[in-house]
Amino acid sequence: MSNPKHDKGEHYLLTPKAEPFLERVIFNNRFVILVMFLFLTAFLGYNAVKIKPDASFERLIPLEHPFIINMLENRSDLENLGNSIKIAVAVEEGDIFTEEYMSTLQKITDEVFYLPGVNRAGLKSIWTPNVRWVEVTEEGFQGGPVIPDGYNGSRDSLESLRQNILKSGQVGSLVADNFKSTIIYAPLFEINPETNEPLDYKAFSLELEEKIRAKYAESNPNINIHIIGFAKKVGDLIEGIGSIAMFALVTITLTTLFLFWYSRCFAGTIVPVITSLVAVFWQLGILRLLGYGMDPYSVLVPFLVFAIGISHGVQIVNQMAVEAAKGFDPMTSARLAFRQLYIPGMLALVSDAIGFLTLLFIQIDVIRDLAVAAGVGVAVIIVTNLVLHPLIMSYVGISKGGIKHVQNHGEKQDRKWRLMSFFSHPSVAPISILIAILGFGIGIYYQKDLKIGDLDKGAPELREDSRYNVDNEYIISNYSTSADVLVIMVETEKEKCTDYRVMDAMDRLQWTLENSPGVESTASLVTVSKLVTKALNEGNFKWFELSRNQTIINSSIQRAPAGLINTNCDMTPVLAFLKDHKAETLDSVVATVEKFVDENPSEEFKFLLGAGNAGVEAATNQVISKAKDMMLFFVYAVVSTLCFITFRSIRAVICIVTPLALTSVLCEALMAQLGIGIKVATLPVIALGVGIGVDYGIYIYTKLEKLLLEGKPLQEAYFETLRTTGKAVAFTGVTLGVGVFTWIFSPIKFQADMGVLLFFMFLWNMVGALWLLPALARFLLRPDKMIAKAKKAEASGS
Repeated sequence: MSNPKHDKGEHYLLTPKAEPFLERVIFNNRFVILVMFLFLTAFLGYNAVKIKPDASFERLIPLEHPFIINMLENRSDLENLGNSIKIAVAVEEGDIFTEEYMSTLQKITDEVFYLPGVNRAGLKSIWTPNVRWVEVTEEGFQGGPVIPDGYNGSRDSLESLRQNILKSGQVGSLVADNFKSTIIYAPLFEINPETNEPLDYKAFSLELEEKIRAKYAESNPNINIHIIGFAKKVGDLIEGIGSIAMFALVTITLTTLFLFWYSRCFAGTIVPVITSLVAVFWQLGILRLLGYGMDPYSVLVPFLVFAIGISHGVQIVNQMAVEAAKGFDPMTSARLAFRQLYIPGMLALVSDAIGFLTLLFIQIDVIRDLAVAAGVGVAVIIVTNLVLHPLIMSYVGISKGGIKHVQNHGEKQDRKWRLMSFFSHPSVAPISILIAILGFGIGIYYQKDLKIGDLDKGAPELREDSRYNVDNEYIISNYSTSADVLVIMVETEKEKCTDYRVMDAMDRLQWTLENSPGVESTASLVTVSKLVTKALNEGNFKWFELSRNQTIINSSIQRAPAGLINTNCDMTPVLAFLKDHKAETLDSVVATVEKFVDENPSEEFKFLLGAGNAGVEAATNQVISKAKDMMLFFVYAVVSTLCFITFRSIRAVICIVTPLALTSVLCEALMAQLGIGIKVATLPVIALGVGIGVDYGIYIYTKLEKLLLEGKPLQEAYFETLRTTGKAVAFTGVTLGVGVFTWIFSPIKFQADMGVLLFFMFLWNMVGALWLLPALARFLLRPDKMIAKAKKAEASGS
């Protein structure tokens, strides 16, 4: 027996007056719009395939942070502390003092010298003339290049080389402590002076592999090559991006199979996939036209765009199948589906886009690029999935098999949906609320262990057993100087950097740092002065002190290495070598320096933090720490505001947003327990997870509200919601979760981390929308008041 109210509502939907203006414009001009889509897709697709990988040292750091401003202002005076690579040439058996090894090292040094992008003036190896030895004799200072004059590979010349290395002070820095390897240090230009183009990290990394590692290590079983540095790390990341194509294929394949299993309709399977892929091509094409490339972090955004597109596409297919099952033709089914979904769909997508754009508040260019990429992608989905998708479906329609599946499947699944509808029952809803409160409590408790920054040694973006991290571990284990360096810049007036009062303050800062946890050693101009003063006094350690006599200080630093004093003598760095770059280590050391500076004010000099890779990490951590809470506030504020504008109800906002908040808290607790810190790679996931998750709640609430306004009791209305919209939400959550779960096998660790977190957020946002939202609705929604309010609004409108 038919429901009169339902028949009346159905008739109302089919009257011309009910057609929204947007619907008439779109469906009355189907052919013209589809032709426009075809040309736009060809044009943007052409640009999409030409987009290039893009990575830059400066785009990964917070350029507006005081530490980074100080570092960039003194960049020209900070030798060895910028973008660079280290190549350790090691022997399996024996040591470096053989003719064969030294010949190989000379050839590799020459190869590196001619690599494009290398700052040749700063290149260092025991074969370069800027690496020298110095000693004090009865006649004064003597010195020269480490490679002895007349070197010919003989036993005597190799012994002279050994002595020169011991006198050079390079053991532990350029020469391994066990004499089984040496390092070639190569500073790099961000802009290649030969081409005036940004350094191509992918090409540079490939040249290192082909011209250095493959040519010398693979052809000589006794030689191993270990390469580290920002350029090599980014090169390996870009190389790992190649594997992302495989994961994209896996994701698309799984999604297609699940869609067919869900719809039993070829058109209902292929069209959502095609329109979602069109959205990806549009996004990439627009980004290229705007001058963007794909860096290792934003390369994952197309996955999310595809996922969001599928999420909304499933709703359209589901609604069309429901309408087709009532006997409507493809055109009418498409129009009815569009009419019911375009408002919640646009609300969800606009919420996604604005939520993603809140990442623009974070002062790190790579995150801002990701925000733009995600914002553009979601904006494109509004057009492709809410316009292109229903237009194509209006021609092809849902197949008979798909319609039959909806009818049979609906009857078979009614028992399951009836059971789930009890989430809104007066006896069950309080239990759900209590479980949610308990979940909030557990999440907040475990969330306290969440850390900011990197929690692993080496390059946390890559797997622990990756080639880069194996190389990094070798260099850390065989050299005295740490790979994690914090630089404090000491600024003075011109020609005043060697003044005793300045040097004394530096000495006291070094002593303070060396007695602080997390610091292995320090070095500065003071260290050089002490060493030379001791050498001038027969090596007696009693003289290993900073002299109060200015003449002695000036004499002791005459041969100070480049990088410890600049030409104008108005800046000199203090180097602190740290045990690691974990967040707590950086926080502790930075706090120690800041406390020292506060307790030792002076008008004659100024201590400035902080250069070196540890300084950059510390600045990045501080920016992320401040941005995290602000970003979440803006994301939730945007989502809540848009929901309120649409539904005109605070109660509706609470129903939609509370499940998202529970997911956010539990996600951060999961990160803490899995040892995943909040950093450049993972911070955007929090915003992206909220943005995508709100879609579920909006679709569920929109359908539930419509049925309540028709006069249905809450539990019955929720049952009907589950049979249609809820089914699509459950399918979408599981499908997208399985799609991103494959990422955990990626060689890029941050992609694997993102896969775990997005898998959790996709599923939990879906669970929250299906389980917690109806329980909240039981306590918050008043259907009688909602109906009265709607009638009043309708009366005032007419």
